[in-house]
Amino acid sequence: MTDAPQDEKYWYNTKTQQVEKGRQSSWENRMGPYDTEAEARAALDTAAARSAQWDDEDADWKKG
Repeated sequence: MTDAPQDEKYWYNTKTQQVEKGRQSSWENRMGPYDTEAEARAALDTAAARSAQWDDEDADWKKG
């Protein structure tokens, strides 16, 4: 991510399922910030992929 001001970043609103530029909605419904609209649009897929990776890492750790 770059150091662009927060009002120039993109966020994914989980309630409306829309991409927003800047902090338009409550933090409870926002995922981000993202540098591009495309990254924000893919927020749920990105989160799912990261969660799956962490689950795999946890399973490997538990195996020892």
